[in-house]
Amino acid sequence: MNRNQVLPQVVLSGEPNALRKIDFCAPQTYQGSGFLPIKALTRVAKEVSQVAEGGGFAWSVQSRFTHSPGSEPNPILDLSLNGKLHLICQRCLRPFAVELAEKRQFLLLASEADADAYPIEDDELEPLVASQHFDLLETIEDEILLSLPLIPKHPEGVCQAHLSSGDANETEGSPAEKRENPFNILKNMKKSS
Repeated sequence: MNRNQVLPQVVLSGEPNALRKIDFCAPQTYQGSGFLPIKALTRVAKEVSQVAEGGGFAWSVQSRFTHSPGSEPNPILDLSLNGKLHLICQRCLRPFAVELAEKRQFLLLASEADADAYPIEDDELEPLVASQHFDLLETIEDEILLSLPLIPKHPEGVCQAHLSSGDANETEGSPAEKRENPFNILKNMKKSS
């Protein structure tokens, strides 16, 4: 018999505050979806250059139990995120849109010790400590932040590098107007001595 068919399923509300206390220790499964505006994701809001009208992330979650012979079923949490936000390009210093579409699977574990002992080589499942007051909103925000590019920039060829004021002065002059090398003075001093 499939344990997922026997356990009650709780449908999560799409409201941000409803995602702050979920009992992942209870013998039940969860499913839900919704839309989180950027302003509901305070740490993400600090990273964006502007908040576009209707900007945010669509999310969906579903929990289930996996069956492994000879041991207790393991609770799994599937999380999907889709959304767009605006960052500053580090090449041209202009805002640009970044679209994120992420899918994650988490293995819900009973303690920090279990999570620490979980093998890092497992690329499919990430360990996550379950609790009776689990903050799913914080986990969603963590996954968005982890998905952001380390150095945000437009795709190659879309923007031009930002010129500093010193670079701009050099491009205005003709190649014939090259600056004199300041070390030429030292070279001439050495010759005269």
